[in-house]
Amino acid sequence: MTSSAKVTNGWRVPAAALAAVGFIAFASDVAAQAAPTRGPLVLTRQGIAPPLPITGSIPQPAAKPAAIQSGQPQTAPVKEWSGEDGASGHPLMTAAAIRQAAANFPYCVANLWPDAAKRNISRDSFERYTAGLTPDLRIMDFVDAQPEFTKAVWDYLDILVTDARLARGREMLATHRATFDAVEKAYGVDRYIVAAIWGIESNYSTQGGDRSVLRSTATLACIGRRQAYFKDEFLSALEILHRGDLSPGQLKGSWAGAFGATQFMPTAFKRSAIDFDGDGRRDVVDSVADIVASTANKFKKDGWRAGETWGYEVEVPRGFNYALADRSKSMTIAQWERLGIRRAGDKAFPRAGDKAFLLAPGGAEGPGFLMLPNFRAIMRYNPAEAYALAIGHFADRLRGGAPLVQNWPREERVLTRAERLELQQLLSQRGFYRGEPDGNLGTGTRDAVRSFQASIGAPADGFASSGVLDRLRRR
Repeated sequence: MTSSAKVTNGWRVPAAALAAVGFIAFASDVAAQAAPTRGPLVLTRQGIAPPLPITGSIPQPAAKPAAIQSGQPQTAPVKEWSGEDGASGHPLMTAAAIRQAAANFPYCVANLWPDAAKRNISRDSFERYTAGLTPDLRIMDFVDAQPEFTKAVWDYLDILVTDARLARGREMLATHRATFDAVEKAYGVDRYIVAAIWGIESNYSTQGGDRSVLRSTATLACIGRRQAYFKDEFLSALEILHRGDLSPGQLKGSWAGAFGATQFMPTAFKRSAIDFDGDGRRDVVDSVADIVASTANKFKKDGWRAGETWGYEVEVPRGFNYALADRSKSMTIAQWERLGIRRAGDKAFPRAGDKAFLLAPGGAEGPGFLMLPNFRAIMRYNPAEAYALAIGHFADRLRGGAPLVQNWPREERVLTRAERLELQQLLSQRGFYRGEPDGNLGTGTRDAVRSFQASIGAPADGFASSGVLDRLRRR
């Protein structure tokens, strides 16, 4: 969930969509799933070396753990890893640095004991759950993965908001109506939003990661460029096991450590998980009551406004100034109406004083959306606009709402990374783009596309599509 590690075009793809999408994503920010393997290396009290600094270049300890001294056979996790440098160019992501850190992995884990003790994790629990841990080096290929192809927002919605998932969601809402009633009363969070998260993240607990969360977070805490972040996640995972909320068999998830029916990172679990069924355990894997309440509590903490929706599909008039389609430009509904924005389907807005920002993910030829504060609460669950839009729309459909009124520009093709670089280079050659071409379509690229579109008399929506690239090539 909140691990960010982004993904395709800035989107984290939920576990339930992985098979259909077919590319690597970062969990909650993400995942290419594979069964974890455990080797025989055992950390015992006698085999732990003196504390060593956990840095990018970790010195080799003078003594070897007991399992190595005894000649016990060791696993070779490198077989699962490409053995290549990471694409980020970070010094901790070079193949040599990864190998060095992997060799030091047992000592790195052992040296986390003082931090675990500060969290009231017992020595017995620490040794029980870290015994036999080996690094999952295949994760190193995922940390810096940059997919060549991305999904258009309409393809993303097609994958996530399906008739089958809607039918299953309505069934779950009916089956667990009493639970949803109680949770909605307790936390003030729309049941359909919670049900949408559950459906999109794990297809109602039928799809999810199968990697050991403890192993994944330990690997990332000791190897690679995000060690400080994942140290906290690893220690939080140990706390979950020590407290007995979940068993090691339940604590399975994505390569980045997100787990459970609605994909909590360990630190997010600590902050928001609820024992709603009163059995003494916060079980976001197998207890429907705990799953629904914990997800609702997360939304409440993130500022969900009870009794309000997430946003509205709107019609944007021709000639509109798309520079206003920006998250930083929030206005009241009444102000947007004065600019010509109308709610799709000839519907009225219920409250003219509500503040919203305009989102136009398909450019001038696609639908627009006025996003209310609750949309931002969804984005705190996952900071990708396409994800939050899918959650909001799926929730509306579960409630009985209709499909979107307006059509997407499906004739447009999303650019490959090479094409995005070419787009920036051509914009730069023509004096519209002043940055260094990097293939990332940020604010500078959108502004440059708008300027180019205006120069040729096209709607200046900043939408970097295949059509824009074709026009640039012809000029």
